[in-house]
Amino acid sequence: MNKTPIALFLSLMITVHIAAAQSNTAGIKDRQFWLQHLDKLARPVLTNLANDSLKINMVVMLSKRTDNPTTRKNAAYLETFARLLCGISPWLQLETGSAMEKELRNEYRQLVLKSIANAVNPAAKDYMEWHRGGQPLVDASFMALGLLRCPWLWEHLGETTRKQVADAFLLTRKVKPAYSNWLLFSGIIEAFFCKYNYAWDEMRVDLVLRQMDKWYVGDGMYSDGESFHFDYYNSYVIHPFLNQLVQTLNEKKTDYTSLAGKLKTRSERYAVIQERLINADGSFPATGRSLVYRGGAFHHLADMAWRAQLPTSLHPAQVRGALTAVIKKTMESPSTFTKEGWLTIGLHGAQPDIADVYNTTGSLYLCAFILLPLGLPETDPFWSAPAEMWTAQKVWNGLDAPNDHPVD
Repeated sequence: MNKTPIALFLSLMITVHIAAAQSNTAGIKDRQFWLQHLDKLARPVLTNLANDSLKINMVVMLSKRTDNPTTRKNAAYLETFARLLCGISPWLQLETGSAMEKELRNEYRQLVLKSIANAVNPAAKDYMEWHRGGQPLVDASFMALGLLRCPWLWEHLGETTRKQVADAFLLTRKVKPAYSNWLLFSGIIEAFFCKYNYAWDEMRVDLVLRQMDKWYVGDGMYSDGESFHFDYYNSYVIHPFLNQLVQTLNEKKTDYTSLAGKLKTRSERYAVIQERLINADGSFPATGRSLVYRGGAFHHLADMAWRAQLPTSLHPAQVRGALTAVIKKTMESPSTFTKEGWLTIGLHGAQPDIADVYNTTGSLYLCAFILLPLGLPETDPFWSAPAEMWTAQKVWNGLDAPNDHPVD
């Protein structure tokens, strides 16, 4: 029997409501999973540091081939905090969410404020290493990037703590950066000074940007210094740092608008490459150094999603699905965490031989960078759109997928 127009309309509306409910449920479930993962990562670190007891309670594991055990251990605490902060800072900046999420965020905001105060207070037990050896420059820059991503934190720090943060960052000027992506670490600290109205070294920043532009090798990728390496440093550092650096400077000076245009094309292309590197099961090629950073390998893809700057060929929901799969694949092995809740060295569980000479327990918290899209409200298409297959899922399930091509 043919349906009447009213019946057809009601049937259509029911179908639409069911689809909307299903899509909303998928996004809600994914967001809840990401928040649970954030809490598991962050709670041991921030509750201890806020209580000035991180150095007492955190067990620092070193690479079996470590180059300097004492220096690496001393640097591990700043590594842990700064990398975690850098990954969760967009979420700390957000104001929306369920009552439960807001309560969790408010708790973490207070923990982070206390943690920053202890990290930069020379009288605190958890006062951190800011300039001996090269590593503190790296992680001071991650902390600076976190504060750029979350102005709320800076606005709610006391004046004494603000001064101590600036003093700590100034100490890193004593560190001579390696002639590689490390130039960006110095640059982002100067961008922090620029953003928050401190005296900053404009020439240092300009030289960084000019040199990185010279190291562009094509198809959305840069060499890491004079040689190109097939690893994830275009994502760990290069693209996200360049984008934040130019954004911050253009907010103050607008001197780099032409460079911003080039970065947009390059960043979009590398985001496409990153999405295609994620296999149907959430795994990805285990190649290059620093693999123990786990999902931090997709810092750039997560950053582009958070910035709402994904290329049109990448739908936010397919990126959500891909990144969720990476988190699950890299974090759900039973040996990923110690019984006390600290990360173990590895890519999929405890795999200590994968570590490079510079890796410690603290290094591992770069995996938090994949969480940047939690800084988007739950109404954003990244969370609200229906679940969607990412490229590898489509291809290896026999479905059609767009072809791939270089940009230059």
